[in-house]
Amino acid sequence: MVNRMQDYHPSRVFTLIYQPLALTTTLIFTIYEARVSTRLRVLLGFGGYIVLLLLFIFVDVATSGRGGVGPYVGVCVLVAGVGIADGTAQGALVGDLSFMEPTYIQAYSAGLAMSGVITSLLRFMTKAAFGDSRSGIRKGALTFFAISVLTELLGFVLYAFVFPKVQAVKGFRIAAHQQGALTVKDDLAAAGLQTEHDDEIGKPPTRLTVWQLALRNWDYLVDQIVIYTVSLSIFPGFLYEDTGNHELGSWYALLLVALFNAGDFVGRYMPLWKPFFLESRKGLFVFCLARGLFIPCFYFAAKYADAGWMIFLCLMLGLTNGWLSVLGFMLPPRGYSGPEQNAIGNLLVLALILGLSLGVLSGWLWLIGKGW
Repeated sequence: MVNRMQDYHPSRVFTLIYQPLALTTTLIFTIYEARVSTRLRVLLGFGGYIVLLLLFIFVDVATSGRGGVGPYVGVCVLVAGVGIADGTAQGALVGDLSFMEPTYIQAYSAGLAMSGVITSLLRFMTKAAFGDSRSGIRKGALTFFAISVLTELLGFVLYAFVFPKVQAVKGFRIAAHQQGALTVKDDLAAAGLQTEHDDEIGKPPTRLTVWQLALRNWDYLVDQIVIYTVSLSIFPGFLYEDTGNHELGSWYALLLVALFNAGDFVGRYMPLWKPFFLESRKGLFVFCLARGLFIPCFYFAAKYADAGWMIFLCLMLGLTNGWLSVLGFMLPPRGYSGPEQNAIGNLLVLALILGLSLGVLSGWLWLIGKGW
């Protein structure tokens, strides 16, 4: 029996399990987005994260950190659960923010990227503190999961009890409800606001369906699919397993991942600077398609170039990922009613997760000819 999970290609397998379930869940909620409470979806998703992260710790403690097929399968099941939780919550959050100020979406996206930066920093810290021994890696993982549980719990509390009472948020939700959005009813109730005569409000006659909105915004959806297909075909699987051996040793892959995350974080702030706020739909589409050139660039850099080129490519991959994906979320909701903006937010998340899923599948192509 193999005792090292690394032998099972976890960086690829976990994402392969995670993404299809996240995609399926997101698709279901996108179809029925107008009928399901946003508050219920977010709290279920966050609550699921907390329980599942605690179970990761339980599996490790119960098996005393031993490897093998059994614990690996258990971890895969938990990863599947996290995918479902993600599909439940993420579209709801983005849909909710889509009928607010565009800067809210930017801030949310930047927060996602910051989580990647913090994760990389934690990995550096735990590696330095505990080393690369089996017990050291285990201690690092337990530390990471413990911090993650506390972070998710804080997010759950803030969303449940603080966010609904923010004055600006209440104003946006009231406006959306007056335009026919019933998804915010529970949020308004949590803020102490009564919503009467919901049946009389209903859907406005001019409300476009989800699929009509998808057709009108097809290029924005393709943008997200292409962005994340390219990024996930390289990150993290290729960076962890296909970059060769260098003087930095086991630190090298961690550095590359950290640079991607740092670039992604910075890129998500670029639209706030006027020269980088690209409003042209065609221009955005061309830039997204052009990112496909990263794939051959990474291939030749890993095969022939030195570490400097690989570091530069990782930084640029992250920078363009953050910049273009945030633009793709800020621009589409403009000019639509509150309920339509909520639907567009859900569609964009669906496209994003589809791109992630395609990217994960593409990541396996790097293994061709390597005997696996």
